[in-house]
Amino acid sequence: MFGRKTKSTIDSLIGAATNIAGNVHFKGGLRIDGCVKGDVIADEDETSMLVISEHARVEGEVRVAHLLVNGEIIGPVFSSELLELQPKARITGDVHYKALEMHGGAVVSGKLTHDTVDEPILKLAVPILAAHNT
Repeated sequence: MFGRKTKSTIDSLIGAATNIAGNVHFKGGLRIDGCVKGDVIADEDETSMLVISEHARVEGEVRVAHLLVNGEIIGPVFSSELLELQPKARITGDVHYKALEMHGGAVVSGKLTHDTVDEPILKLAVPILAAHNT
């Protein structure tokens, strides 16, 4: 809750009439309305958001912190924070996620894998003393 600021603004747009053949690397927020034949990968060092709109299509690997899908992805998906699958979402490929929100109508043809992040173990500030025999 306090560790990361969530980023929900879109910095870049791939328009509906745009077709990209090649990999897309981005920082911040990206919305895809067109077609990308290649991997779509966000910078790992920053909080990122990717929106795949209703008529969009991505053929390749997708790696991002927060992913909102209402279009089609053909390829593996890696969401390190939150994956939101809207009613018209279609994913063909294995999906790795930390948190998942899936609406009725969304379809995943592949394996869903919940990635657990190794969180630090809480340590007590004062050690617990063994019970004394009296």
